[in-house]
Amino acid sequence: MNNQRSLALALLIVLLIFFVELAGGIVSNSLALLSDAGHMLTDTMALALALLAALFAARPANKERTFGFYRLEILSALFNGSLLTLVALYIFYEAVIRFLNPVAVRSDILLLVATVGLLANIGAAVILARSSRDNLNVRGAFLHVISDLASSVAVIIGGLLIRYLGWYYVDPLLGILIGGMILRGALSLVLESVNILLEGTPRGLDLDELAAVIKQVAGVETLHDLHVWTITSGMNALSAHLVIADTQADRAPQILAEIRAKLNSEFHIQHSTFQTECESCPEGLICRVEPADREHEHHHHHH
Repeated sequence: MNNQRSLALALLIVLLIFFVELAGGIVSNSLALLSDAGHMLTDTMALALALLAALFAARPANKERTFGFYRLEILSALFNGSLLTLVALYIFYEAVIRFLNPVAVRSDILLLVATVGLLANIGAAVILARSSRDNLNVRGAFLHVISDLASSVAVIIGGLLIRYLGWYYVDPLLGILIGGMILRGALSLVLESVNILLEGTPRGLDLDELAAVIKQVAGVETLHDLHVWTITSGMNALSAHLVIADTQADRAPQILAEIRAKLNSEFHIQHSTFQTECESCPEGLICRVEPADREHEHHHHHH
């Protein structure tokens, strides 16, 4: 429960700062603060996604959804990414208008709110730091909070420049910088979720290398119809047809077990389904179909 608790707590903190910075940005008339609030929103999304993933990982699959609810995480990533792209574009638009006619910014409110934001961010980072070592989801959320911390520092520096040097154009400049950070995060969310929805090969996985590893196993003659896809972030599945040497046909279960162990240790693939065929059978006639291992159906994840 620890991961979920720390994620929920961090989410609560970041959500609070988002509203504080949004209000502060409107009152102080600062685009830097508004864009920092937008950046907070990206964090809120990242944390909510991580929390969603942690909660769904615990939910059993049912008959209607054999993979549980994992894809909800991907759909919400796609939605969040699209929403954040719009937020970033709005910030750019607003920044251009402010470069053309500079707006007076109330630096006192700006500095106060940005400092509160910074402190709260440090709090959220500390809460997540412990769990981020062993959980990929929490790690993603932690990195978001850290990047937010950096943008809060930038806003504080901008506030000081505005207060003591009267450089109002620092404000839209910061807006553009932070908007760029939001856009980068948003686009990677969209691209990654679209790749997953298109059943693309998981990022950072070399298909040729994977095929080579499978072919190294004694008894495997050839391999075809190899598919690898992502069910949800950090959870990959594979299916393939194997042709097994005739002399080895009775060793099929051991061969499969060996392949599974390799896939798990080298590529972190826990779900694999193989159809085995023997050399001497005519094409299309299958001598022996090995069922996928039983754990596959009950979803005992060994993450």
